[in-house]
Amino acid sequence: MTEKEAIEYIENQSWSKTRLGLDRSRQLMSLLGDPQKKLRFVHVAGSNGKGSACAMIAGILADAGYRVGFYSSPYLQSFNERIKINGNNISGKDLAFAVEKVKSAAEQMTDHPSQFELVTAAGFLYFMKGKCDIVVLEVGMGGEFDATNVIDAPQAAVIMNIGLEHTQYLGNTIEEIARTKGGIIKKGCPVVCYDSDKRAVEEIKSICKRQKASLIIPDFSQIKPEGSDLKTAFLTGKSVSLPAFQHFSYKGESYDIRLLGGHQLRNAVMAIETAKLLSKKYKKITKEAIARGLSRVEWPGRFEILGTDPLFILDGGHNPQCAGAMKDALCEFSGDSRFIFLLGVLADKNYDEIIDEIGSLAERFICLTPNSDRAMPADELAKYLKGRGFAAESAPDIKSGIDAAYALMSKSENTARGIVAFGSLYLAGVVRTEMQKRRKI
Repeated sequence: MTEKEAIEYIENQSWSKTRLGLDRSRQLMSLLGDPQKKLRFVHVAGSNGKGSACAMIAGILADAGYRVGFYSSPYLQSFNERIKINGNNISGKDLAFAVEKVKSAAEQMTDHPSQFELVTAAGFLYFMKGKCDIVVLEVGMGGEFDATNVIDAPQAAVIMNIGLEHTQYLGNTIEEIARTKGGIIKKGCPVVCYDSDKRAVEEIKSICKRQKASLIIPDFSQIKPEGSDLKTAFLTGKSVSLPAFQHFSYKGESYDIRLLGGHQLRNAVMAIETAKLLSKKYKKITKEAIARGLSRVEWPGRFEILGTDPLFILDGGHNPQCAGAMKDALCEFSGDSRFIFLLGVLADKNYDEIIDEIGSLAERFICLTPNSDRAMPADELAKYLKGRGFAAESAPDIKSGIDAAYALMSKSENTARGIVAFGSLYLAGVVRTEMQKRRKI
């Protein structure tokens, strides 16, 4: 099997199965020799911020000298991004080897595994073969019935910010969704929980009590922001120098991170507290390794600066909570400035609430169609925005949309302070690829 054949095999399977449960995953893992039982994990669930927190936790562990697997979803530009060891994507050769073994096992099953179940199994095989000391494992959707939850009790379970999402699968209330995400908490495993909606936190506390699991809830009031390079550039009128850091202290220790926005400070604190928890067993995790690891972490597509003249920001946020976090980040460094938004959304997302969040910052919307069969067509999105009183137009493709945004920025009457591409990770990857072609990044 070649790399191309491996990816085609995976992508030709359905993403999920209608029958919930871990039966398929357990059978598949058993046929593969249960590779997950030979690994140790940090298991991370949540509605928002789990990818960023995973990247930071993995970065800290790697900087401390451990061999670290990192499993994430979805990918931005390359399928291989989803499975990494110490920041390096799985090679085509190793992906083909793992998928070939997974395919052989899957074809012995009467109930064929889903795409996500297959990729998860391939990841476990690769991490086992790669002799990882620990794997940072991001939940795909939910938690309790997610394929990643086939593992035994992790070294730490991390519950990030919880909001209403995927209600058709996870439940119609915050409590129901928290209960599903809290399904990764297993008997006796330590838990770090984001201090978010009180209803969600109370549900996680209840699960921890039943599972006799210790619980840490970071005190975000102890975060002391100490400025950001992006805000300094805006205040002084100078161009942004990359990489742009934001600086903060937490419990008296100073940190610098490349991930921008106030929400990333809270995500960083979740990573810090998780690392401190792990340091009880993983003795090479020192406070110096935590600070150094955080400062080196990059997480593409999350409030990422792709250009500086004019400012071009890419954010793969895809729900109202993400939109609110992005709005706060934009306002934090630029005050009441307005921006040209390159916007693409999925039709099954709460795009009306996304617009509610960011509409006040929009000079103009240029609408795009994300690379997904669930995408809302650009013309339809532009029509919706015009109906709400916004200046909006559609572009036939990403290249044309970016060209149009740059053209608007160059006009003498322009008052926008930059371009923001936003609305879906399916859009973010294509935008990033186009900007790389232009040698902006």
